[in-house]
Amino acid sequence: MASTVSPAPFWATIINGITLVVMGSWAYFSGDSSPMALIPVGCGVAFLGMAPGVKTYNKVIAHIVVLLALGTIVSLIAPLTMMINQGKGIGIFRVGVMILTSAVAMGFYVKSFMDARRSRSEIS
Repeated sequence: MASTVSPAPFWATIINGITLVVMGSWAYFSGDSSPMALIPVGCGVAFLGMAPGVKTYNKVIAHIVVLLALGTIVSLIAPLTMMINQGKGIGIFRVGVMILTSAVAMGFYVKSFMDARRSRSEIS
């Protein structure tokens, strides 16, 4: 069954993790941000750490990754609003990219869950 499942959730996890680490680090080391910018870095490291579990279709890890993606998106809404209000274009870009990659990854996870459910119902 594993060979018929798409590798897209794994690659989405890797890309999202790298994006969160890079963009969060950029925000922190640019000097105009607080240590709060390291939160996405921690989330990115968590995504990268769980990527092997996503690749092997570990159900528990897959659900944790979905919740982490949702939490990442929700936690980035306030910084995005703040960047928009302050008119910081580069900050809007960084936070927007982090939200976008997390949302796309979450879409791949949900699609993977739907495909797994569909394949289980076909077997029954």
